Amino acid sequence: AAQAELRSLLPEDSQIRFAPKGKKKIMVMATTEPHCLGDLLVRYAYEEINADILAVISNHLTLKPLVDGFKVPFYHQPHAGLSREEHEAGITALIEKHDPEYIVLAKYMRILTPGFVRRYHNRIINIHHSFLPAFIGANPYRQAYDRGVKIIGATSHFVNDNLDEGPIVTQEVIAVDHSDSPEDMRQAGRDVEKTVLARALKLVFEDRVFISGNKTIIFD
Repeated sequence: AAQAELRSLLPEDSQIRFAPKGKKKIMVMATTEPHCLGDLLVRYAYEEINADILAVISNHLTLKPLVDGFKVPFYHQPHAGLSREEHEAGITALIEKHDPEYIVLAKYMRILTPGFVRRYHNRIINIHHSFLPAFIGANPYRQAYDRGVKIIGATSHFVNDNLDEGPIVTQEVIAVDHSDSPEDMRQAGRDVEKTVLARALKLVFEDRVFISGNKTIIFD
């Protein structure tokens, strides 16, 4: 009855989902950078996020010792010699085995295929530096330093078919100046990425985020 009443008040193409109480079941995908994954694991260990991390998947072994320290299952899914679709087939098998509600990309540095994104529509949450599209490619912080930027930041968003253009959940910027080296900027960028991702996950996992088209409505 409640669902029928709610549907009568919303547009016809609205998707209605009643979120069950309890912690969200999530899986995390990462590559080699430890800062976002490490922060997420610490928050998980001390019950600061409303989620259970079922497993971490990575295309490298670099982060295995970090994940093992938190007694979270770690899956190494190498990509060398495989097409993107073949690599993602292995990842999909692992995800389906655990059946998470959300997938968190904690600096996962590979582009996902449209088929993978469609399979997990509005269930993949990403974090990236907010230089895009200005400074793309290798070493964006060096590019930012050379350009003399005055702010750096990060964006957390849901993933859709257009790279880094999905519905935004949280953003933040911090000031930098001429005295900051590229490495100073890189560390500051990592710090703001951790903060922004943690804030986004808190909102999503507490069911405070609603997606409307390519925008989000946040109940904070």
